[in-house]
Amino acid sequence: MRFYISADIEGITGINSWSETNKGNVDYSEFRIQMTREVVAACEGALAAGATEIVVKDAHDSGRNLKAEDLPKEAKLIRSWSHHPYSMVWSIDEGFDAVAFIGYHSPSGSNDNPLAHTMSPKVVSEMFLNGELCSEFMLHALVARTHGVVPVFLSGDAGMCERAMNFDPQIETVASNKGTGNATLCIHPKLAVEKIKAGVEKALKKDMKLFSMSVPEHFVLDIRYTKHINAFRASHYPGAKAISAHITRFEADDMLDIMRFIMFCV
Repeated sequence: MRFYISADIEGITGINSWSETNKGNVDYSEFRIQMTREVVAACEGALAAGATEIVVKDAHDSGRNLKAEDLPKEAKLIRSWSHHPYSMVWSIDEGFDAVAFIGYHSPSGSNDNPLAHTMSPKVVSEMFLNGELCSEFMLHALVARTHGVVPVFLSGDAGMCERAMNFDPQIETVASNKGTGNATLCIHPKLAVEKIKAGVEKALKKDMKLFSMSVPEHFVLDIRYTKHINAFRASHYPGAKAISAHITRFEADDMLDIMRFIMFCV
């Protein structure tokens, strides 16, 4: 069994401030370590369930956050960015059986995480896909599903866990934080590690046919930009159109086209 892990940091246990997510800040190292521990737990759960190969995408900011030496020997690590449209799940393909999302967070336009955003907190005010408030999980889970790879697990803030289960009730989740306004209520970091390991193992031991997330035949992507000038610029992308001064719409039948638009226009 080949298993893919995409790891972000804004949904890691205990995190609360942007300064804790940025390399070079004094309070970053604590959460880099916790991010690594949670990814290691996901790897260990996958190995216990019979995974023979694991690919981990370090999918936060520089893509150079995880401590590679702490990962199990069976894991391969993708660092930095290829600049392929698949972004946080780059290199995923039909050869993988399942994918997990570690440290994921609620989307722009929600109140479930002080660090809620979608792709770019400075550029995107809200993003909607087929009328639904769109998270980074939604985008990359649909990319995976397009290739027949099953999203089986997510850890992150409680709001994001709830959103994931709305897409597929079979997805196993671990809520590390519950955000309200600028505050977070967090479980113990060691408990999060234990729950992630157990959750991934449980998810991978399920019948993959039980997972029900499907890929729409057509996509309508609406992005509300924080600045009208960015919406105007994006409206000139081939096939895109302005809906209002701050909203640009792009439609496609292929998830790759959606991700390509986001790559060039966010």
